Amino acid sequence: MNAPLGVILAGGRATRMGGGDKGRLMLGDQSLLDLVIARLTPQVSGIALNANGDANRFADTGLPVLPDSLAGHPGPLAGVLAGLDWAARQGADSIVSVAADTPFFPEDLVGKLRAASGSMPLALAASRDDDGKLWRQPTFGLWPVALREELRQALTDGLRKVVLWTDAHDAVTAEFPSTDFDPFFNVNTPEDLEAARAIYEAMA
Repeated sequence: MNAPLGVILAGGRATRMGGGDKGRLMLGDQSLLDLVIARLTPQVSGIALNANGDANRFADTGLPVLPDSLAGHPGPLAGVLAGLDWAARQGADSIVSVAADTPFFPEDLVGKLRAASGSMPLALAASRDDDGKLWRQPTFGLWPVALREELRQALTDGLRKVVLWTDAHDAVTAEFPSTDFDPFFNVNTPEDLEAARAIYEAMA
């Protein structure tokens, strides 16, 4: 069974970080995006980057850059759709999405998502907080190309919340354990960036 394609979601506006590309923020001598690419590459058969604006700013990555096909920054589902359209052009049957601001996601993400999906077409990652509550990670999922037209229609109709669409399509959940930190810890604020730097230094 061929590995799916990977799509890094970097289409957000990073308003809580003052704008710009969060993936370019540095942890030591590597950017968030560098770390995400390095972690995803062994798990997939190819990678594209979902981002809006001037694609040339990512030329150094060597990755194809996929803008949202819908205007107005409609959220991560639009990035998933862009990835599915790209995968369809490659003849692939699925993608795995990851977020550009989440540098420590599991190295077995793709394998566990595929194992959890079984005969179901959709799977989302999940992890537990300190109180034991399970939280789904809507930007980390396994998505079938076969559902892209249904997703396009839902977005055109105004749907924006990921889990509303995945629940309607019977998505399963793949749970990933937390160790010293949540593997899906993401950088939204300057304080998060400092926390990520501490995690990165502890892992070095």
